[in-house]
Amino acid sequence: MKLNALTSSLLALALGVRQGSTQTFTGPEDGRLQIALTTENPINGVATTPEGRLFVLYARVDGSKGPQVAEWDYATNTSTAYPSEEWNNYTMGKDPATHLVRINSMRIGPDGLLWLVDVGSPAFGAPVILPEGPKLVAVNLTTNEVQTVLNMGNATLAISLLDDVRFHPSSGKAYLTDAGAPALILCDLATGDTRRVLIDDASTGAYMPISAEGSLLHAPDGSFQRIYADQHEVSPDGKWYYYQPANGGMSRIETKYLDQAFYNSTLSQILPSYREPYALTPSTGGTAIDADGNIYTSDTDSQRIIKIHTNGTKTLLVQDPRLLWVDAMWVGSDGRLWMPACQLNRGIPFQNGTNRVVPPLHVFTIDLSCGPSPIDHA
Repeated sequence: MKLNALTSSLLALALGVRQGSTQTFTGPEDGRLQIALTTENPINGVATTPEGRLFVLYARVDGSKGPQVAEWDYATNTSTAYPSEEWNNYTMGKDPATHLVRINSMRIGPDGLLWLVDVGSPAFGAPVILPEGPKLVAVNLTTNEVQTVLNMGNATLAISLLDDVRFHPSSGKAYLTDAGAPALILCDLATGDTRRVLIDDASTGAYMPISAEGSLLHAPDGSFQRIYADQHEVSPDGKWYYYQPANGGMSRIETKYLDQAFYNSTLSQILPSYREPYALTPSTGGTAIDADGNIYTSDTDSQRIIKIHTNGTKTLLVQDPRLLWVDAMWVGSDGRLWMPACQLNRGIPFQNGTNRVVPPLHVFTIDLSCGPSPIDHA
């Protein structure tokens, strides 16, 4: 549905208002939370298979070394580089097209492949290595080998932060967010062709810096830290695409307009007239969506997970002082929500070069009694 001027104005208003309080939460722990795993280093993403395999993504914001992507072994409580040590062993001078330069997110797609989003820059704030650095890497979980590499160099800029990916199987498209240069990126999975849309739009930009534990964050150069288009989800019926900058303010747009804009440059230019406000979300670390279309968003200020129902209303799922910057969440086939509390805001990029992460760190789960969206992941 196309928006009129009044609705567009309401979107601008919605994107300029913060929801609720921003104080850090110091209340009691919630007994419903279970600790799925414990580590000494921040994990900002997890993905599970119905067969019980677990993959983890190390943020490395604490200055630690080692693989970024790994498979977790429950028996030994250790992890092994995945898909291999060599793929995880990028150093300057090696081919960025055949190594993981810096992985920002990962997920098992509806096709059963493990998809890795490579920012393509060797460090937070460093320029992107163009054109070979930024890419989507798909790993076959049966052969444990890289199956597909889709180069994103034509759709990214030197200041881009290729952030996260979601899928729309019926159209064969992948949607990515650019948190460094505000935009969405559309990718045809069959051809690898890409298109940037909603460039510098109010819905992909950041009207406020990101906030955590009650404080606005700063970049290494001392400026306020703004993280643009970041969290996103696709509704289980494939109709709606939800997205927001990290500081909050969730919008939505029908996927048919995104998919048509991939081929129609005129429609691409007027996409802002088709998006609409959806929910006033807080500063957010990560989101997830379940089979019923409910979206879960983590509040980085108040250590809580908010459930956004399909009509846009919000309720509190859980609040616990241990939920310190819950990043990319995951709905398992067993109906549990995985929540990696990675303390990202305490990492070196946000603390003037000092590591303030306090180990041990945990990945928590809580029962949702609802499985994942069938088009979100296998």
